[in-house]
Amino acid sequence: MPRQTAPRPTVAQLTYGSCTVILSTLAMLLLSQTNSGPGVALIALVGLTLGLLVAMTVPRPKPARASSQIVASSSPAPAPRERVPVEASSGQHD
Repeated sequence: MPRQTAPRPTVAQLTYGSCTVILSTLAMLLLSQTNSGPGVALIALVGLTLGLLVAMTVPRPKPARASSQIVASSSPAPAPRERVPVEASSGQHD
């Protein structure tokens, strides 16, 4: 049975998630003014959780639909233009 892999995160997901972790953790540390180790660890854990939630809710780009590719490839090719031979002139005008 082939193993399915999880889709890779997009640049937008990584950016939004990272910014959320940094800014929310910094804001919570400044607002709570905690000095204890467990308090800082809890705030860091909450910041990481928020960043993960934000990264997972960023919309992913939709893959190209197969039906539009089929329609485009099944359209008839343009008719070739008819070639008209050019008569050789002697260079003299009447």
